[in-house]
Amino acid sequence: MTHRVSALISAFGVLAGVMLLLLTVREYRSGASVLWVLAGVAIFLSTAYTLVRDVRRLRTGPSARAPRRGTPLQP
Repeated sequence: MTHRVSALISAFGVLAGVMLLLLTVREYRSGASVLWVLAGVAIFLSTAYTLVRDVRRLRTGPSARAPRRGTPLQP
């Protein structure tokens, strides 16, 4: 259940990142520094990476994890 909540929060984070990126592009067009656009791109990419990571974790599920080194395999 916590993986689903994490993926949902990440999806809202991507939505906020897109809105921030659009805002920075608009500000750049009105004369602001290009550093704002770079910051917006960095934030968007980090939120997108987080969403991809959470969706992959949600798809694999707990049974797909490899056992830790040194733990005996279950029959």
